[in-house]
Amino acid sequence: MTEAKQHHILAIGGHAGDMDLTAGAVIAKYTQAGHKATFLHLTPGEKGHPRMTPEDYAKQKIEEAHQFADIVGADVRFLAYKDAELPLNEEVKYQVADVIREVKPDIIITHWKGSIHKDHSNTHYIVEDARFYAGLKTIERELPSHYAQHLYYADNWEDPYDFHPEVFIDIPDEAYETWVKAMNVYAYARGETYGFPFIEYYKALTIVRGAPMNFKRAQAFAVPQGALTKRLQFF
Repeated sequence: MTEAKQHHILAIGGHAGDMDLTAGAVIAKYTQAGHKATFLHLTPGEKGHPRMTPEDYAKQKIEEAHQFADIVGADVRFLAYKDAELPLNEEVKYQVADVIREVKPDIIITHWKGSIHKDHSNTHYIVEDARFYAGLKTIERELPSHYAQHLYYADNWEDPYDFHPEVFIDIPDEAYETWVKAMNVYAYARGETYGFPFIEYYKALTIVRGAPMNFKRAQAFAVPQGALTKRLQFF
């Protein structure tokens, strides 16, 4: 009997919480099935609290991110960039490429480009190039090249423009309940910053995305153009 392949998901978000809420249920499903997952947050998202200083909120967000990852069984990392100041340059692209080479994911999840938030849009383009750089053998870095075969874009209410999901992942009850428990560690997700009901929104979205696919719940993802193209001899 052929041994089942172990997958490794690398979820790359502009801020702590972005990938947690939009892909966390899928990540819980994967880790509960024996696969690996890593969150890479490019910033803490520390400027999103109306009553805390960015310095204090950064510490809180980092702690919340670690709590979330622990609950869903994932690892977590941060780059040292500031909320709303994430650059789109070669330095950050190579930093992300180095992480890709280190953790060797076969699946990357990140932001769709059509966003109301510049950090999300920048993350999209950073990941596009970082994935390319990580996979090129002729780019010499500390670690050898690694190409992540699959790239998916998460379903985020802040990234709505021209977002057309084509992949819908069934979410079983155990993964769903783990994800909901994990989301509750984030104060902003509980509505304690500006009042947006993130947890209820993303819980409801799993039903909206799941029902048309005949799933009880699902998380949805867009893919790069042509990613689902098939080469066949017959239909």
